[in-house]
Amino acid sequence: MTDRSPLPPVRLRPEAELARDALASPLFSRAVRLARWAGPDRRVGAGGELAEELLPAAAVELGLLPAAAVGLPDGSEDPRPADSAESAELATEAVEDALADASEAWRVAVDIGLIETFEAPDPAADDGTAAPAEDLELLTSGSPQDVLTLWLAALDAVLADASLPDLDDLVDAIEDGGTVDFGELDWNPEAEADFLDGVLGNLYLLTASEDGPEDGRVPLPALAASMLVPDDMGEPTDDVLEEVSDAMLKLDGQFRLLAPIGLVDFQPVDEALMVDDEQDGAAAGAGVPPDDDLDVSRYGMVRLTPLGLYGVRARMVEAGVEAPAVGDLADKGADVLLDRTAFFPAEAARTETSLWLADRAPLAAARELLAAARGSDEDGPLRRLCCQQALALVGAEAEPALREVLDDPELGGLARVWLAEHGAADVPPPGEDMIFWLTVDTVAAQLAAEGNSEELQALVEGLAAQHAGFFDVVWRVEHPATADVLEAMGRLHPDKAVAKQARKAAFKARSHRS
Repeated sequence: MTDRSPLPPVRLRPEAELARDALASPLFSRAVRLARWAGPDRRVGAGGELAEELLPAAAVELGLLPAAAVGLPDGSEDPRPADSAESAELATEAVEDALADASEAWRVAVDIGLIETFEAPDPAADDGTAAPAEDLELLTSGSPQDVLTLWLAALDAVLADASLPDLDDLVDAIEDGGTVDFGELDWNPEAEADFLDGVLGNLYLLTASEDGPEDGRVPLPALAASMLVPDDMGEPTDDVLEEVSDAMLKLDGQFRLLAPIGLVDFQPVDEALMVDDEQDGAAAGAGVPPDDDLDVSRYGMVRLTPLGLYGVRARMVEAGVEAPAVGDLADKGADVLLDRTAFFPAEAARTETSLWLADRAPLAAARELLAAARGSDEDGPLRRLCCQQALALVGAEAEPALREVLDDPELGGLARVWLAEHGAADVPPPGEDMIFWLTVDTVAAQLAAEGNSEELQALVEGLAAQHAGFFDVVWRVEHPATADVLEAMGRLHPDKAVAKQARKAAFKARSHRS
């Protein structure tokens, strides 16, 4: 059987819906708008950045500033009351934020190919020019996949920015020659990118898991702790708590950058908590708020949007990670379906199987499933369990296929169970050999699917109690997993005498097959 993904399958929205979400995300929509605004009179620097004096006009174009505020940087058109210093400071900060947003949107548009830049015709001139690129037309005339491809490129650019160090630290670390002293900065670009990818991977896993948070929101302290606190650590040390607290604050800044591209819904850390509250902040960093009555959401909450789920999965797949999506198997054979859904969560397996069945005639689908379920290899029991679960979704039209395998030693028991559950008439009773073979097959499948679970222990206890002389008979069953099943029963049964009988029967089974 092929290696199975450790990631649960995700249910993605249709590409058309995701493309609409991409076009509506603030940063991407601004990049598109500036690409349409680009033209010969939009001067750019050597790196394609918009000339600084044009940033106010770009901010106005994006609706980030009113037209009357274009002169705010030098104060010449400041409409604020002159005697309101606090108001002036707030307004200046708002203008700076608007100009930064406009600059970022322009740079993203250039990075993903929505804007084409040209060097100045005059070699003596410092500035070049810009114009809308051909790819801009894909947003109106292309497919949803074309839109999503451009959005993924924008996401890559934003993720690269989110992995950069704080700008003030970066400036301080620049050496006289204009290069960055990474040793002084204590910044490893690859490690930073890997850390952020790991955080998004954990967020993806929590989003995809059936036992994840109900509303998908994850507290920043818990997300930071998932990266830094070892699984086998009981009480985190003070050093680990400090690391988690620092990581939480770093993630707060990174998610502020990632929210405008539509990757996450994000509630930032309440800044009031960081004022004279270092001890409480460290405690919260371990995922345990210092006060039981404290609202943990004040420490920041984040969840992947449906577009973000698509984006993180796309990056995983590009990196070679197997990240299944529900519906991927609809065009595959029954053998692949039974193989891949074996370890899907129950609801995901049911949905995947329903989609697979939707494009097939019930009788033909049942025959294909039954054929794929055969086999004496170690994965055979689990395939037959998955086949039985899949057949439960097929209607009465499948009955002829089940009757065709009534005499099959591997499928006959399964077929009788299905026919009985569907109220079929004239179903021949199984012989004792088939009953015991099906019992071994069922326990072997449960072992492969769940390990030593409480449900399996209950099944083992019931089997031993239900059949007098069970172990005197079952060791003779010609099933490849007989000895393994009996050994498992010996481990799982709480009655020492019964467990000893199971171990003796397992020894007989191995001797019988050797």
